[in-house]
Amino acid sequence: MFDTAMFAALATAYLLVVLPILLILIVASWKIFTKAGQPGWTILIPLYNIYVFTKVLSRPKWWILLYFFGIVPYVGSFAVLFVSIIDSFRLAKLFGKAPVFGVGLLLLSVIFYPILAFGSAEYDETRVVEGELI
Repeated sequence: MFDTAMFAALATAYLLVVLPILLILIVASWKIFTKAGQPGWTILIPLYNIYVFTKVLSRPKWWILLYFFGIVPYVGSFAVLFVSIIDSFRLAKLFGKAPVFGVGLLLLSVIFYPILAFGSAEYDETRVVEGELI
């Protein structure tokens, strides 16, 4: 019943698609962190990269906890989705982009993160007001 050749072919095809996308997102995130004045290598360290991302977004430290609501069944997924939407809009705003660019960051990350990273957009944390949600 289990066809190892089929499994190997599917696994190879999956890796040929996922690995390049993953590499593109890592390199783009590294550059975004660097543009924001943070060390780019922090993108490679799990959990710490979330902390640095919240610093890039000029969020309070407790904001990190919102990303961990994903472990709560059902409701957690919606909470993380909500936080991701808000943070995508805020990242676009910090780089001087329109809110529609935030939608692109959320839905087509593999395209919009490199545009943000390697384009002419400049990071400016004064574009957001303290206490502002987005």
